[in-house]
Amino acid sequence: MSEFFVELPDRQVTICADRAGEGPPLVVLNGTASDLRNAPNALAWPIAEHFDVLTFDHRCLGRSVQHDPDHQPSMADFADDVLALCDQQGLDEFAVLGISFGGMVAQELAIGAGSRVSRMVLACTSSGGAGGASYPLHNGPPNGTSYDLALWDSRVGTDDAVTKLITQLFGHRDRPSTPPPGLVQQLSARAHHDTFDRLDQITAPTLVAHGLFDGIAPPSNSEAIAKRIPNSVLATFDGGHPFLWQDRSAWPAVIDFLRS
Repeated sequence: MSEFFVELPDRQVTICADRAGEGPPLVVLNGTASDLRNAPNALAWPIAEHFDVLTFDHRCLGRSVQHDPDHQPSMADFADDVLALCDQQGLDEFAVLGISFGGMVAQELAIGAGSRVSRMVLACTSSGGAGGASYPLHNGPPNGTSYDLALWDSRVGTDDAVTKLITQLFGHRDRPSTPPPGLVQQLSARAHHDTFDRLDQITAPTLVAHGLFDGIAPPSNSEAIAKRIPNSVLATFDGGHPFLWQDRSAWPAVIDFLRS
């Protein structure tokens, strides 16, 4: 493992990060409950062949530590962590790929960072507010004991190939009866996320990408985001929440957009 730890004393956090690759700088913001120890992480994704990729565990998750464990972080806190980490890494301007929860952080980041964000991809995410919220994971899974696999792809149960794939990817992910405190804090920030009325402040060219069968961030949420961001393009792919790994055209489209 090549992970390293960055002290951000002004942010009162210690961030576990990883960085590798050559090319334009790209900051990857991961989703709910993400952890760099879960392979394959972003440094093994197709983007790693084209960019200088910086990725990390959000505060309270993985091996990143929030020094005040009782502080409830806002989505702006998560975004400000990104900027502070980029400052520490010497990145004045960078592209951003935000996936799911990471896409929510990316919205706050792009609103606040202005021209520092050169290009952005928002994947399978939501703006909250009038643009629609993602599935309320803070309320627990629909059946009370385990993930409803149809949230990941609404074809589960009706399409055997999709059901097999989603079961392989997510069938083992039972939510613990008592979620760890860091996850609870992340889900609380997610529940209060609302950038919709401020999305028109984003200046970065943006690709809003989503899966047609996503039950966590429904297609209508991506459509609403694309309508609000001035310089944005909407792209629909054949898949659910993990469409990047379901539709073979998804990663090439993301890479082409970020490199253009």
